[in-house]
Amino acid sequence: MNKLSIISIGLLFLISCSPQSEKLTLAETPKNPLAIVIHGGAGGVEKRFFTTEQELAYKNTLQEALDAGYVILEKGGTSLEAVQAAIIIMENSPLFNAGKGAVFNSEGKQEMDASIMDGSNLKAGAVAGVNHIKNPILAARMVMDSTSHVLLSGKGAEIIAKKFNLEMVESDYFFTPKRYNQLMKLQGKEEMKLDHNSSEHQKINYFIDDHKYGTVGAVALDRFGNIAAGTSTGGMTNKKYGRIGDTPIIGAGNYANNETCGVSCTGTGEYYIRTVAAHEISNLMKYKNFSAQKALKEVIFNQISKLGGEGGAIVLDKNGNVAWDFNSSGMFRGYKKSTGENVVEMYEMSKK
Repeated sequence: MNKLSIISIGLLFLISCSPQSEKLTLAETPKNPLAIVIHGGAGGVEKRFFTTEQELAYKNTLQEALDAGYVILEKGGTSLEAVQAAIIIMENSPLFNAGKGAVFNSEGKQEMDASIMDGSNLKAGAVAGVNHIKNPILAARMVMDSTSHVLLSGKGAEIIAKKFNLEMVESDYFFTPKRYNQLMKLQGKEEMKLDHNSSEHQKINYFIDDHKYGTVGAVALDRFGNIAAGTSTGGMTNKKYGRIGDTPIIGAGNYANNETCGVSCTGTGEYYIRTVAAHEISNLMKYKNFSAQKALKEVIFNQISKLGGEGGAIVLDKNGNVAWDFNSSGMFRGYKKSTGENVVEMYEMSKK
């Protein structure tokens, strides 16, 4: 072996052992921040309306949903899987207006909507007006993954859900007495009511089942840097048969884009549709370089509020920053991050 060959081999050895080589290895397996943020509806969520037991029940369920989503992220799962897991917990709880706790429409039935979106490729799926699918968020995922469509409604959505072996239930699974009583008070008055703004708030000695609030949603960021968002709801009490709100409308009540953020909204859906609220938040971040919190505030207070709408939203940006805001008295919400932060809140925003 000549001298030049020996030198070449030595150089290769040094390069392979150099810090730069370690950086290249790390670049191949990037470590991104992990985060999940959820909401359980915005509205008349004030401390005076809750007993200690009721408050604990809501906070425990919110924490359970956060944990269900975060453990998936921690084990290397995707943001889509995390969002789905968190929302299923809330859909299965009678405390929220989604799945089990869904409100009644003017015909005395539940019509549930849900959507999910993958920020890595802008794929999305949604269902509207379903009343036999136990977990509408799973149906939304099924539409995204297994059809060439984005939104399916009513019987058509349920027929396909059966073909893909999603769990179907009888309508009485969704029945809860207080939801039915809410309907009886509004029928014949041509009124619709956001369930979390009911005058029944005045009766604070009710058991937990009497305090069921709104739409649920989740946004997650996984180790691959992918954002996903999902939203699920039962709509408004005494809504017209066939009414569809913002939840299944991609860009209105739900949106995700890896370039900016993921968004899940809750409130008077017609206003979120008219402002294309979720997409507007993303656009303000993309084209005006707004922070997630600034973009959210602009949409909630300078657009939705000015039109007369009420509600809020959660946002998670591509760097794992969490933002939430609302123009009502409270919103069920929480987040969990790989930084160790774990927050669950219900009432008005803290003054800073």
